[in-house]
Amino acid sequence: MKLLPLLFCLYQYSEFAVSLPAQSIKKITIMNTKAKGYILGIIAATTYGMNPLFALPLYKAGMNPDSVLFFRYLFAILILGVMLKSRGRNFIVSGREVVTLIIMGLLMSVSSLSLFASYNYMNAGIASTLLFVYPIMVAVIMTVFFKEKLRLQTALCILGALCGIWLLYKNSNGSTLSLKGTILVFVSSLSYALYLVGVNQTRLKNVATLKITFYVLVFGLSLFSIRLLSGVPLILPDKWYLWGNLVALAVFPTAISFLCTTGAIKHIGSTPTAILGALEPVAAIIFGITVFGEKLTARDCVGLIMILVAVTFVIAGGKITTQLVRFRKLFPKIPKERNKKHI
Repeated sequence: MKLLPLLFCLYQYSEFAVSLPAQSIKKITIMNTKAKGYILGIIAATTYGMNPLFALPLYKAGMNPDSVLFFRYLFAILILGVMLKSRGRNFIVSGREVVTLIIMGLLMSVSSLSLFASYNYMNAGIASTLLFVYPIMVAVIMTVFFKEKLRLQTALCILGALCGIWLLYKNSNGSTLSLKGTILVFVSSLSYALYLVGVNQTRLKNVATLKITFYVLVFGLSLFSIRLLSGVPLILPDKWYLWGNLVALAVFPTAISFLCTTGAIKHIGSTPTAILGALEPVAAIIFGITVFGEKLTARDCVGLIMILVAVTFVIAGGKITTQLVRFRKLFPKIPKERNKKHI
């Protein structure tokens, strides 16, 4: 008998749903789609900000950046290879594309290596925020080398970001961030910006992004292999559970982040997805404070906010949004029948 009220309520709801006009049902569907897109965008940005969460314990265990990135790239290659195959794509690239992919792989590996090295000289949250100036660097590169018009909004945002960086670099007591660490982060950001521009301004713009990412990691791995062969020690984790950190670096900031970004772009579009990318350094800051006991002053917080706001307005300007999100956007699965024709 207790089921009767519940069944009655369900009946009433079904009657209400049937009586809704088609336009109202369409609005509800759109709202649900957007909500799903924003959730996916938040997950994508948060998982991408997990780099320090899994890397810092490995450093504490005695591993160096080259060893950490060697295993991260290796495991990520295996994961992306499976993803490529499951989505019905082949691994074929032309000779000219290989040359460009080698350059892009070196840029990506330099960006990864300099960022992970900077964690040894400054708080991971601050390093991740300084890295987030790469959209501004993309805007500057596109203006200087590709003659895109520099908008007043972009110019003001660049000025705001520089003020935020100055607040972070020099504290009120006169102390400064590590110069070496700061240079490493900006090398990482510049390499990343050049990678984004390069992918979108070369013949690679017509290649599936998942395939680009796979080969970028393959050729990027060669840099770490050469460094390890030339004398940099390859340090293995001394505890079994630290292997989980290495796998997590390949899974969360790479595979899950890429997949969720694709879903977010599909449901809410490129610009909102790119803006949600501001949560990446926020996630790194939260992990740094809660997990690793890092501390931020009021001046640091003001600087961080200024950088995040400036970069968000640059992305919202729309012109470079495609540049920023394309490298993480995965193309729809190709039917096997069509794929076989290209093999």
